[in-house]
Formats: sequence, C-alpha cells, structure tokens
Amino acid sequence: MAIKNKVVIIMGATSGMGRATALKLNKEGAKVFISGRRKERLEEIAKEVAYPENLKYLTADVSQPQEVRAVIDQAIADFGRVDVLFNNAGVMPLGRLSDPNYDISVWKRIFDTNLIGVLNGIKAVLPQMQKQQSGLVISTSSVVGHVVMPAGAAYSASKFGVRAIMETLRQEENQNGIRSAIISPGATNTELIHSIGNEAIEKNLSESFGNDADYSLRAEDIANAVAYIVDQPEHVDVNEMIIRPRKQEI
Repeated sequence: MAIKNKVVIIMGATSGMGRATALKLNKEGAKVFISGRRKERLEEIAKEVAYPENLKYLTADVSQPQEVRAVIDQAIADFGRVDVLFNNAGVMPLGRLSDPNYDISVWKRIFDTNLIGVLNGIKAVLPQMQKQQSGLVISTSSVVGHVVMPAGAAYSASKFGVRAIMETLRQEENQNGIRSAIISPGATNTELIHSIGNEAIEKNLSESFGNDADYSLRAEDIANAVAYIVDQPEHVDVNEMIIRPRKQEI
C-alpha cells in the first residue's frame, strides 16, 4: 500500500516537521488529519495543502489523553480507519542542572509533552490498529535521545524514553500487524528552538544553525524521511532513522 489514500494522523502539526510532513503526504495523495494546540495554524495549513478535501483537523494538547482520544475518534469518523500515527509534538527547554530556573515545572512540561504525549497517542490508536490488524506508529526522538550534552538532561531523558516506549511497542504489537518507527533528527531549523527558555543557549544554537544546510536540517528533510517510512510495504518495518546535517559533530 503506497502513500496514496493512506490515512495519516499527525500530532504536533502546527509548525516545523509536522507541518512539512502534512504538506508532503497530502501532496502524495494521503488523507491527512492534523492536530496541535494552535487552531489558527491548523486553519492555515488546511488552506495551503494541495488537496484540501483530503485534510481534516482538530485542536488538541497531547498531554491530555481525552483530547488525543478525540483526535483519533474524529479521524476514524472522517476517514474510516487509521493507517499511520505520527507522534511529533515536542518541546525543548534546556538548562544546566545548577540553573535555578531549570526546575520541576520545566521538567514536567518536557515529560508531559515529549513522553506522556507519545504514550497518549499510542494508547488511543492501538484499539483501532489492533482491530485492523495493521498500522504504523512513528514517533520523533532526537540525536540527543542517543547521546547527551550539557544543558539537556531532561530533554535527552525524554527522547531516550521515546525510544524505550517505541521498542516496547514493537515487541508487544508486531504480531498484530502493527509497525513502529523512530525518527531521530539532528540540528533542525524549526520553531522548536524558541521553546528553549534560556536566551544564551537559544542565541548560541541559533547562530550555530544559521542558514547553512551543512549544519542544519530543514523541516522538509524530515518530511521526506517520514514519507519514505510510510511508503514501505507492510512486511517492512523501518524501526529507526538517525538524520543529521552533514557537519554536525554529536
């Protein structure tokens, strides 16, 4: 089954990689259901896609299970099934452990979005995929879900956790026809950088990313990777992809 006519739900679709993936898959003929917290952004995407009749949307906060469940239910009501769930919502506050502002309130926000959000998506979509005996769940991790760096303790922990969740999903559900995939991007020039919450770190990373594609991926690069995974036949399970700009060191 190629991309055309597949039903794809994208959580965290209002900007960056989620938005680029929605535009890409819609153009390739998928039926795309997008979600995020900013309704105005969802409305903008609905006007930009190549085939607006094949795009629906609903606002949701991934940390709230009832809102995620509503997205899954509405997608099924609109399109009849769910072939792919892309758990892409994420935040990236950074800070050293000694930083007084890098505390439990920040950590909770990271884990509620990056970890609980992934679990909520999986929990909500599994009954439908089990019923179908088919489905693909893709979740966004990060290069720092494989290695750590200063100022990234909680963020890295959340992204290591995504990998643990997804490998568990693979082992539990592969006999039900359900596939799992993790995409771990390196430095990517998206709005995510503005969630860092530390001006010095944000300025340093912004200057490092710059406009040089050798040092920074574009959202479209990740969208192409998602499209590749979605386009694979049912017997192929692309479990993990690490995608870095060519000159990234870590």
